[in-house]
Amino acid sequence: MKRYLPVKAGVAAVAALGLASCSSLDDRPNVGPCPVVGSLYDAQRLVEVTGAERHENVGFTGAIESVKGYCRYTGKNPITMEVDITFAFGKGPQAKGDTRTYTYWTAVTRRDSSVLAKLNNNLKVTFPKGVDEVRRTVTVNGIVIPRATETISGVNFEVLVGFDLTDEQLEFNRSGKRFLMNVGVELNKQAPSAPQQQGNKPPRMP
Repeated sequence: MKRYLPVKAGVAAVAALGLASCSSLDDRPNVGPCPVVGSLYDAQRLVEVTGAERHENVGFTGAIESVKGYCRYTGKNPITMEVDITFAFGKGPQAKGDTRTYTYWTAVTRRDSSVLAKLNNNLKVTFPKGVDEVRRTVTVNGIVIPRATETISGVNFEVLVGFDLTDEQLEFNRSGKRFLMNVGVELNKQAPSAPQQQGNKPPRMP
């Protein structure tokens, strides 16, 4: 099912964000570059910690490993996009049960500016017996970005993704601290994830 959200900043249309199966995009040349896609560094990871920040106190974790974006637009048509997001999920010593529902968001923004549309989605993850790390790839499609004139290209927009986090989880991420999956080592080294410019044909997306 697709959901439609109103666009701000005076654009006389809507940006549509949906979650569904992957839809094919035709391979005719675009009239300009695709919007930048990526994962927001502050919201790229989710780490549940109960008590002191030690490995033995970690519950469920999540990380956005990659984000790929594909787009299509010609003439005065709006930009149609789909985004593939690859997640890695972990189950730490303090995780309760084998299933957790993670909430993540997808947002369309003006480049380094206002948010035009944002959609939250839930992803239920079940860890098989004896497994403490799983990966999932989801596709968000039905993203439609309006263009007021045909001179406006995808370079004016970004499509960003991230986890829905508590204030404490955001602060943990911003501090640069991190736990290696399945290893009792805490790192203070930051590893920022820069948004990447995407082409109009599926390459290698976050």
